Amino acid sequence: MKWEGNRESDNVEDRRDDSGGGGGGGGIGGRGIGLGSIAIALAASYFFGINPMTVLSILSGGSPAPQVQHQGPAHATPANDQQAKFVRVVVASTEDVWTDVFTKGNATYKAPKLELFRGATSTACGQGQAAMGPFYCPGDQKVYIDLAFYDTLKNRLGAPGEFAQAYVIAHEVGHHVQNLLGISAKMDQMRAKLSQTEYNALSVRLELQADCFAGVWANHSKSALQLDQGDIESAMNAAAKIGDDALQKAATGHVVPESFTHGTSAQRGRWFNTGLQNGSVKGCDTFAQRQL
Repeated sequence: MKWEGNRESDNVEDRRDDSGGGGGGGGIGGRGIGLGSIAIALAASYFFGINPMTVLSILSGGSPAPQVQHQGPAHATPANDQQAKFVRVVVASTEDVWTDVFTKGNATYKAPKLELFRGATSTACGQGQAAMGPFYCPGDQKVYIDLAFYDTLKNRLGAPGEFAQAYVIAHEVGHHVQNLLGISAKMDQMRAKLSQTEYNALSVRLELQADCFAGVWANHSKSALQLDQGDIESAMNAAAKIGDDALQKAATGHVVPESFTHGTSAQRGRWFNTGLQNGSVKGCDTFAQRQL
């Protein structure tokens, strides 16, 4: 993967020097939330997914927290901060790809912001914690990431490589694309009509589509980022490492398919590869497939 010297996005906010995310927005509404609910939310998010605070809100019977505004501007990133530069380049690449895809579909792409934070941060969906991993909040149309997650990805999950890191961002941007296309809103409308098991199954399709959208981005950015087979393998490996079956087996020694919310390792790799091979949004309609 060759990213040095490429365009860097202006839509990255560096708040790593902020003091733990501030006040308002930390609550998740409704009843109090115990550690059991938090464990369920974290298990459901498993590092890659739509914001875990939404899960906590549902479990508590409340509604998502109101939008939160940070105090003061974001900080300037030091010129020698290679990790931040890498993120800015990847975000810029997603902007270029999705702007082109939307334009060809006679639509306008509104790029999300990406916030770098450390430890905790306030969001429109509640307080984000580093332990939740990267997430997308539809309430403020932002992707959030604590860069320490990349150490977790490499050392604890066994998924090294720069393109594996880029895949993380591309997956979350994929959730933003779903939000713009109205797919996320349809999911919200279905929530009250389905049992938890049924909704979990629908969530799997949402997550696999975000993986497919990440593959679409990879397809369209191959030339600009000079991707090679090793880069693709690193992303496929990352997808495999964060499958529900792999994570559950590593954590408990067994798997519970009806609790899956993101898909198996095989499914995640397959749908990323689907987007990579066809480069088409239409080819990522996981909701229309009988077999995932």
